[in-house]
Amino acid sequence: MNQALHQFHIPVMGLGFTIDSPLKVAKFGITSVVSIVDDHLLEEMRRIYSRKYAVPYIPILEGEEDHRAKRVTAYLDLLHDLVDQQVNQLRVEDFESSTSIHNFFELLPSNHTYAVIYRQMLEANGEERFALQEQLRTFIQAGNIDVNIMTKVDKINRTKTGEVLPREYSDALAALRGFAKSKVRGNVVFSAGLNPALYSYLEEFEDFFPDKAGTIAKGVILKVSDYRSAMIQGRFLAKKGIWVNEFRIESGLNCGGHAFATDGILAGPILEEFKNNKKSLADLLRESCNQALLSKGRFLITDDTLPKITYQGGLGNAQENEFLLNHYALDGTGWGSPFLLVPEATSVDDETLQRILEAKKSDYYLSHASPLGVPFNNLRTSTGEDQRKARIEKNRAGSPCYKKFLAFSTEYSEKPICTASREYQHLKLKQFNAGEVSQEEMTEVLEKDCLCEGLSAPAILHAGEVPARNLKAVTICPGPNLAYFKGIYSLKEMVGHIYGKLQLPLDPERPHVFIKELQLYVQHLQKEMEKTLPEQTAKYASYLEKFKGNLLEGMNYYKELANQWSMDTEEVMSSFKAQLQALEDEVKGLVPVIV
Repeated sequence: MNQALHQFHIPVMGLGFTIDSPLKVAKFGITSVVSIVDDHLLEEMRRIYSRKYAVPYIPILEGEEDHRAKRVTAYLDLLHDLVDQQVNQLRVEDFESSTSIHNFFELLPSNHTYAVIYRQMLEANGEERFALQEQLRTFIQAGNIDVNIMTKVDKINRTKTGEVLPREYSDALAALRGFAKSKVRGNVVFSAGLNPALYSYLEEFEDFFPDKAGTIAKGVILKVSDYRSAMIQGRFLAKKGIWVNEFRIESGLNCGGHAFATDGILAGPILEEFKNNKKSLADLLRESCNQALLSKGRFLITDDTLPKITYQGGLGNAQENEFLLNHYALDGTGWGSPFLLVPEATSVDDETLQRILEAKKSDYYLSHASPLGVPFNNLRTSTGEDQRKARIEKNRAGSPCYKKFLAFSTEYSEKPICTASREYQHLKLKQFNAGEVSQEEMTEVLEKDCLCEGLSAPAILHAGEVPARNLKAVTICPGPNLAYFKGIYSLKEMVGHIYGKLQLPLDPERPHVFIKELQLYVQHLQKEMEKTLPEQTAKYASYLEKFKGNLLEGMNYYKELANQWSMDTEEVMSSFKAQLQALEDEVKGLVPVIV
């Protein structure tokens, strides 16, 4: 893998929004993350890009043995080869007549060594200018092509005759095998928690272990919500000889896609804990990892190896980005949802892009749309939501279930079905009409959406094609932070905004990243306290009290932080303190509803 040139990465977004981002940004040294959950989408995108770049295309049919892993490998190999071609082309471009080679260096942080040499080249003449240009060419390298596997999306598959296939043919394990066998030298990002079978399967592949030089060809990144999760998952992997290359901390609520709320533990205190324990965490994991590697007769992790610590979720400007990098000694940050407004970086169809631009803050909300039963960030005005509501009005609630990646419910049959499917919702409505299901439960069930189709459609539509079976409705899962960005931006503008080279016009009401997350957690606690449970158990009351206590403790941390450090301008800090005090008063006044 390449050493990172940039201080940020573009995280995975949905199934389709970043499916081809490496072809857009990797040549500029920017790392992005591709979802490899949907092999149908990967195969379709391989067909599209093979035709675009005149590459021979042989379909991998669904009936083929191990077709899912083969599709993952084939698509990733195509991305690898095309990005290699782009980088090789960039290296030989003429500085005097081409713009792309200039863009590579102009996108870098201003204080980066390569950017400094680039500016020296611009001022030089003659032989010195030429020599500096030749030196600069050697600096050009691609950003990583990283992949994402959501650990919960791991359905056990069957043959056409209904026989259960071995565990290694499950959705997640097959996807991992496809990545492991590909040419790509990037990382696999595991999100949504520990999956023992999946994590153990890493041991089957050579590329996840260090070689003689201590290099690991394919790294492991864990997306975590807190330090405890990092410890548990990191130790599980270390005991198998698998080193965690990076802990990617994501805000529990101030993020896109599925939201995994903590028990009220806020981003600031979480980052502080990682900062204070970075070395001890590395030492603990290294010792455990090397014991396992030694027992396997493998090369060891070197003493100077540390896992990277990064953060993503709700960042909005250069001041926040710089403060988090410096104060918490982070190795980088992730910027997701704002890049949905950058056509040079992501694949968003024109209609969805327009709906994002027209959306109000209230249109961004945490929904029950995911069949996984996990809160899901949603946009009320998406075409996916329009389709879901139209089906209900026509008494055809639910979606036809073709891909079945989220078919986990065995409530009505031994064979799992998806809660967003027409089959499941029809059965639930029958129960509702018989008085066996409450209105509240029925409303939540009808909110389920087909994420398999809705999150993959934008990539195909953006490529100018029509999704299979004409399922064109798009589901989009932006973080709440996107509400404060209004405009379509170039890659240079968004990257410049991140690094403070320019400032995009954001909604003036946008709160600081820490305050926004806190607001979301207060709203979450309010909803939890308003739940009308048949009996307020001692366990539930204890959970609410713990949640409230963690919020108040986090706010005290922010008070001390605001007094010790200047996180932003005086105006921003004054607003920060005022909003913090108001939220503290609100939390102290919250009491659970007793029924």
